[in-house]
Amino acid sequence: MTLSDEKISHLSHVLLKGLMDKDLIALQEEEGKARREIKRSVVAFLKISEDIDSAVRRKLQSFSRKIVEGSPEWEVLYKKFYKEEAARKGMASE
Repeated sequence: MTLSDEKISHLSHVLLKGLMDKDLIALQEEEGKARREIKRSVVAFLKISEDIDSAVRRKLQSFSRKIVEGSPEWEVLYKKFYKEEAARKGMASE
């Protein structure tokens, strides 16, 4: 999923405000610097997610038997392979 620079910027503002409103962080730097770091992190996360998606899709396309995208079998395998690939990249969700 690709987000525009404006959407990522908006997201960084919302995240920082939420963290500050709930007293989850105390800034020692200026807010702009914190937002830039949040933005950098979001961009890095999206890049890794896209890389994982590409790797999983290549793996699914490599099967000798064609698996139709969107079918229940494809969905199950996609989730399984995505989880495995995410774990390899240090992004395991569970």
